[in-house]
Amino acid sequence: MSFLEDCLGQIKATTNYVKVAIIGGGAAGFFSAFSVKNHHTGAQIVMFEKTAKLLSKVKVSGGGRCNVTHDCQNNRQMSANYPRGAKFMRRALEQFNVGDTIEWFAQCGVELKTEEDGRMFPTTNSSQTIIDCFLSQAENQGIQIRMSCPVKSLKQDGEQWVLVTDKGEERFDRLIVATGGSPKYSGFEWLEKLGHVISRPVPSLFTFNIPKDPITNLMGVAVPNAVVRVVSTKHAYQGPLLITHWGLSGPAVLKTSAFAALDLAACDYQFECSVNWLGTMKEHELRVLLETQIPSLLKRKVYNRNPLNLPARLLEFLLQKVELSEERTWGELGSKQLNRLVNVLTNDAYSVRGKTTFKEEFVTAGGVSLESIHHSTLESKSVPGLYFAGEVLNIDGVTGGFNFQAAWTTGYIAGQLN
Repeated sequence: MSFLEDCLGQIKATTNYVKVAIIGGGAAGFFSAFSVKNHHTGAQIVMFEKTAKLLSKVKVSGGGRCNVTHDCQNNRQMSANYPRGAKFMRRALEQFNVGDTIEWFAQCGVELKTEEDGRMFPTTNSSQTIIDCFLSQAENQGIQIRMSCPVKSLKQDGEQWVLVTDKGEERFDRLIVATGGSPKYSGFEWLEKLGHVISRPVPSLFTFNIPKDPITNLMGVAVPNAVVRVVSTKHAYQGPLLITHWGLSGPAVLKTSAFAALDLAACDYQFECSVNWLGTMKEHELRVLLETQIPSLLKRKVYNRNPLNLPARLLEFLLQKVELSEERTWGELGSKQLNRLVNVLTNDAYSVRGKTTFKEEFVTAGGVSLESIHHSTLESKSVPGLYFAGEVLNIDGVTGGFNFQAAWTTGYIAGQLN
């Protein structure tokens, strides 16, 4: 080694110099870049985004408000919201958790607010606030961003990575892959060729299509607390439910779709589901409630009195479903009719024939298997110097800010370059 090379090596060491390529200009890619700068102040960072848009999922998340995270300060409880990667996330959150997320955004001048269901948004109610924050931080930290610049190929040359784009070859010391999820296995083949195990991607967070079922005539009707169950499985989840023109949606359905994603893909989204419109209320509990209420409602028509506080249109639909006459009073209900009413309220059956996903917020179950990485660093086990962050990993959360928290957490860990 020459005297000049030795001096340059010492300068690099003292300034914490490292040249890092980040593939992917989404939430995890940006947060990885910020983490690299935080842990390696002298680092040179180049972000490659294949499209002409940055942070596209951030833009549309939460109806354009950006559901930044979820206000769950207990790591064990937080990690339970990840159908894939729960055990990993529990440990990962010890390095960067919800509290750290809130503090990071506060230091950047972005205040977050918590809604009743625990979801957290910027107080501006605009995802543009988060986008502006990230772009400003990237500019201030000297992070280079190359848009419409897909990486065509990459290879290792000694301890360096050689990336090839339309602009030629460029060398880097470290590589972070934050390309997001892919609906097709082919989107991960290049990573498989590098020696990584790929969990086949299937959709997560989708709604249930119930074509031609009369319940779709109630589109727009919402129930604040229902339980959705996939028949013949252990999958049953609680939350708000929304009736749409194609079937069932809302947090209860989306959560069910997430945890049951692999099973539902296996049956090609042709399955039976049941709905308890009264949440966790059991049949015997409903019988007791009705028997207590009926004496005071003997002469009242069933259609006109709603002791269950269900949306009026929904209750009318369910009464028609069990063929109760509009003239029938509560006092005229026989045991057979009461049984049918109790059953439809707590165990209403539907045949699901397909799904609907939200393309802009598409979330997949699958990706690079967690068996292929070192959990404490997110470095590849097969290829040293290669790190992963975000949805490219086989980690996915339910709706409510959990997927973005996974992006912040994995981005932070990968960016340490340990």
